Amino acid sequence: MQAPILITGGAQRLGLAMAESLLDQGHELIITYRSHKPLVETLAQRGAMMVPCDFAIPAHITQLCETVNASCESLRAIIHNASDWDKEASTDDYAALMQKMIQVHAQAPYQINLALQSKLLAFTGVADIIHMTDYVQTTGSQKHIAYAASKAALHNLTLSFAQLLAPDVKVNSIAPALLMFNEHDSAEYRAKSLKKSILEICPGAQEAVKAMHFLFDSDFVTGQTMHLDGGRHLK
Repeated sequence: MQAPILITGGAQRLGLAMAESLLDQGHELIITYRSHKPLVETLAQRGAMMVPCDFAIPAHITQLCETVNASCESLRAIIHNASDWDKEASTDDYAALMQKMIQVHAQAPYQINLALQSKLLAFTGVADIIHMTDYVQTTGSQKHIAYAASKAALHNLTLSFAQLLAPDVKVNSIAPALLMFNEHDSAEYRAKSLKKSILEICPGAQEAVKAMHFLFDSDFVTGQTMHLDGGRHLK
């Protein structure tokens, strides 16, 4: 039996693109999703094990770990993609906002990595953990302060788990800036956003897919961050 790959938040956007690419290659997948949508059924029909899980609810994380531990003998990889992008302007309960962002982006990956480390170590070969972080982990964000701080925490977890699980598990981050627009984004917003990087393009989800495959295929990269920002840091 093939060792599956766990992808959190794999039913939309970057997570969906990575999941579809791995399914195309014949990998077995365990995919979490927060809310039901037609793509959940589509992925299930392709053979993925679909697990409902809201990362803002601690009990859901515990249940997810129990489900994965019971369903497989080993794991090929964990991709931590589940995310929320809440901002300070949407609330005045800043304590709750920070708690949620830390819960989703740091607490959940921390708990999952520790709870499932035996499954990664049982994999025949070198396993992988990929943390999907963000460009703002090093720059901060005026509009998404708690979000940026929580992604910085996830980046730090990459460094710690790379040391803890070496040499049997490689642990890396992918830190995207703008890879995809939303359907409702205005032409003005799109034009302004493209000017933030020196390459001035929005490459699409496949850029994250290519980074994922590079990290899986590499034998000598761990504790690193792949920055997918189009040279934005040089502006």
